[in-house]
Amino acid sequence: MEQIMEQIYRIGIIPVVVLKDAGNALALGRALCESGLPCAEVTFRTDAAEASISLLAQNEPKLLVGAGTVLTVEQADCAIKAGAKFIVSPGLNPKLVRHCQEKEIPVIPGILTPSEIEQALELGLEVVKFFPAEPAGGLPMIKAMGAAYTKLRFMPTGGITIENVSEYLKCDKILACGGSWMVKEALVDAGRYEEIATLCRQAAGVVKAIRG
Repeated sequence: MEQIMEQIYRIGIIPVVVLKDAGNALALGRALCESGLPCAEVTFRTDAAEASISLLAQNEPKLLVGAGTVLTVEQADCAIKAGAKFIVSPGLNPKLVRHCQEKEIPVIPGILTPSEIEQALELGLEVVKFFPAEPAGGLPMIKAMGAAYTKLRFMPTGGITIENVSEYLKCDKILACGGSWMVKEALVDAGRYEEIATLCRQAAGVVKAIRG
């Protein structure tokens, strides 16, 4: 699990992907790998999520594939069976967290408050998602809460853009940032993979400039 977290840290910006058609998965996966962001958090917001994860896991060995917007144990099992290497959820569901821990798969649940952070720490977690990041106070909120919980790291998602991501990445409390601006549904649906690759290269450049 530490190895997966280290990979997430090195990649720095995690593309949060909504795939309505699994037929788009491989072209998107290639664009991500070739542009320096070899990771996809495929969200369980569509019926194509499980098949998309499976295709990516089987055909893109350099791509770190995870599942996002996982709300139930059943969804987690589907994602893990399909080949997901990590699980992300929008909120803190202790049952889901414990299930992933039993399966020895990294899980990053969403939090908003110190009380939820303490629940996460009680579950043995060292990384949490801060969601929705910008509407909930953004980096100042993370720094304020992080001052009290010194060993915890955050993966902010929600409102992260190319304009503000560098400020997040400069903070030592941040494991990585989740973002969708480089993989917007409209771009994927239209097959605009060159544009996606260009946006991903720009994002990867920001990570490299800050983290080397």
